Formats: sequence, structure tokens, C-alpha cells
Amino acid sequence: MEIDKDFKEALKQMPSKEKDKLVLRLLRKDYILAQKLHFELMAQESIEDKRNLVEDKLINEFKRVDFTKYHPTYIMMILRYMSGDINHHVRVTKDKYGEISLNLLMIKSTLQKEITLDTINDSERVYKFCVYIIARMFKIIVMIKSLHEDLQFDFIDDLHDIGQLIGRNPALMKVAIYNTFDVNWIIKNEIPENVKEIHKEIKKMGLLK
Repeated sequence: MEIDKDFKEALKQMPSKEKDKLVLRLLRKDYILAQKLHFELMAQESIEDKRNLVEDKLINEFKRVDFTKYHPTYIMMILRYMSGDINHHVRVTKDKYGEISLNLLMIKSTLQKEITLDTINDSERVYKFCVYIIARMFKIIVMIKSLHEDLQFDFIDDLHDIGQLIGRNPALMKVAIYNTFDVNWIIKNEIPENVKEIHKEIKKMGLLK
């Protein structure tokens, strides 16, 4: 439903008690909105504190799970679970910096496990895993380019390390090339200024999925 100007004006004219009841009713039905308002109005934790909690959770998960023992499909399930934690954090806190840093942590920690994809006799699922990584990296560098230049430098080392890890994995490199993701962008810190437009065009071509 579109909230037009007349509707907004009508809401402003509502008695305070009625608006309070309406807000409470909405919050009971929208858990994310309730958490978001609680964080903005009541929380004593900073965005950095909340980010650190998610970071610790991801690190502990990577310590707990031996990725080399699992099929790519199962690993993707774990990554989607982690991604859900990151997305929840971002929706509650609007932490765009954390969205990048936490996703980089997730991808880098995964690739450091040195999963031997080339020995798995299931090309379709291996491709889905690889394209998940490459698509996520494309999204990350688009987000990085939207930040102030000073903040972009914070991610150079992680991007370089991830680029090197992709380069050492033949299956990932093959999928990166097929989906026109140039690994040198992140190894050499040469992300194109128009990477957002490049990303859109590639998705229009039906790639990255």
C-alpha cells in the first residue's frame, strides 16, 4: 500500500494515545522493526559492539565446522545461515560498513579452508557453490565503491587475500572468468569506478546465478 501525503497528514492528526496503540500493535507483528527501534532508542551497545558480536559468532562457527569434510551444498547451507545473521544485523543497525566487513570475513574464512572442489564429482553443485562466492564478491565490491574513499582502504588487504585464494582454486577461477569477474580488480585494488553498472549489465546477461 502506498503511503501518500494525505494519509501521512491523517496519521499526524491522530490523537497521541491512538498512535501509541497503533505503534505497539505494529511492533508486535514486526519483530525486526521492534528490534530496530529498541536499538535506536534504548540500546547501550554501539554499532561496533553489535558488529563484534556477529563477528565472534562467525569466527566460532568456522572453528567448529571442518568444511573439508562436507559437500558444497552443505557448506552453502552454513554460509546462508551466516549470511542471515549478517543481514539481520544490518537490518537492525543499518551498519553498511559491517555488512562489508562481515561478508568479507565469511568469504575469506571459507576460502582459507582450501576446499578441494576439483575432486568432487558433481559439477552442477560445485558450480552453484562457486557462483555463490563470486556473486557475493561482486556485491561486496559494489558496496565498497559506494563508500567514502577513506573507508574503502580499510578493505584492501582482505580483498587482496580473497583474490589470491580464488586464484589458487581452479574451479573458482573458471566460474569467475565465465561470469566476467576480474580477480585482478581485488588483487591489485583496481575496482572499476563504474562497477555498479558493470554488475547490472552482467546480471542482465543472466550470469551470477
